[in-house]
Amino acid sequence: MTTPKVVLKSKRAQPFFGRHPWVFAGAIDRIEGAPVDGAEVDLYSSGDNFVARGLFNSQSKIHVRLYSWEPGVVLDRSFFRGRLGRAVELRHHVLNLAGPGRGYRVVFSESDFLSGMVVDRYGDWLAVQFTALGLASRREMIVDVLRELLQPRGVYLRTEKGIGKLEGIELHDGPLWGEPPPPDLTIEENGLRFLVNLAEGQKTGYYLDQRENRVAVAGLCPGKRVLDAFCYSGGFGLYAAKAGATEVLGIDASEPALDLARRNAVANGLGNTTFTCADVFRQLSDLVAAGRKFDVVVLDPPKFARNRAAVPEALKGYRRLHQLAVKLLDRDGVLVSCCCTGLISLPDLEDVIAQVAAEAKRDLQILARRGPSPDHPVAISCRESGYLKCLISRVL
Repeated sequence: MTTPKVVLKSKRAQPFFGRHPWVFAGAIDRIEGAPVDGAEVDLYSSGDNFVARGLFNSQSKIHVRLYSWEPGVVLDRSFFRGRLGRAVELRHHVLNLAGPGRGYRVVFSESDFLSGMVVDRYGDWLAVQFTALGLASRREMIVDVLRELLQPRGVYLRTEKGIGKLEGIELHDGPLWGEPPPPDLTIEENGLRFLVNLAEGQKTGYYLDQRENRVAVAGLCPGKRVLDAFCYSGGFGLYAAKAGATEVLGIDASEPALDLARRNAVANGLGNTTFTCADVFRQLSDLVAAGRKFDVVVLDPPKFARNRAAVPEALKGYRRLHQLAVKLLDRDGVLVSCCCTGLISLPDLEDVIAQVAAEAKRDLQILARRGPSPDHPVAISCRESGYLKCLISRVL
């Protein structure tokens, strides 16, 4: 059976010869054959040269996601087992993250050359998220391979808000295979214990991407007053408390998240912590009005922009957050600025912070420019996968 062909417009092939995996509809000249959504297709240049093989989806702006640059390769179980095995190899035998009760990212979509899929491990359970129809339609096969490679007790499906409309995926959160996760599922991270809610928690249940950043920030917190804004289940704040912070205040708008944070504090024997449920912007404004001061302020907000049209408003949000944070910082305080909005670059974030520092008439030194944990690698062919920025600064 002949594989359908997707032919690119003239002079549009270079990114795909460079192994970028997203073929948007606007780059396509014509389709030869009648591929159904989720079917394998071959991508060709306008000069009729083979580029890559991928999976088709007429319902998505990304009409083709590319997976193999070798002609004739079938995207079957053997292919995906090879890709998934390579991802597991990185985490287990290069990064040495495996172990009882550990939490780590097993598969990171484009960064592991599996565009449209994320897999996180929390102890004996896997959380799987599909953001591409082609892989979602192969979920039984993918789960079977994950079971073979990782021997979990259960696999739980998490969906991303809005992805059904963008990709034409009809999926709902819930168990995909095996035992459902227990309500007290706990992972161990650098000597701290964290409860993970696979059914309702943010992302797939926990922010694994900040693991090394939490360690770096904790080293600056002994003897300090720490404010952890958008604290979720207490990550940065609990690391700070364990490191010897004299006071930790965590703020988040989600009471279920703060319930986890309080339980995590108790589980780790950390009594120098307080968690407040409130709109973070409003609460920071109230703290400024009350004259409160902190030695370390951590800003780790959720994604502010999901498309380019929302970027200007998102930058205003980051600007307002930093204006409040600088007012709350005591003399020579430490500011931790996190940004998971992929459409906002590190230079964009630094420009916002520079403007705020100038307005406040305070000098600022960047101590570290950091990214996500290494189980969230960046594919050089798809640098959009390097979404997380973390700046650690001293505000004089």
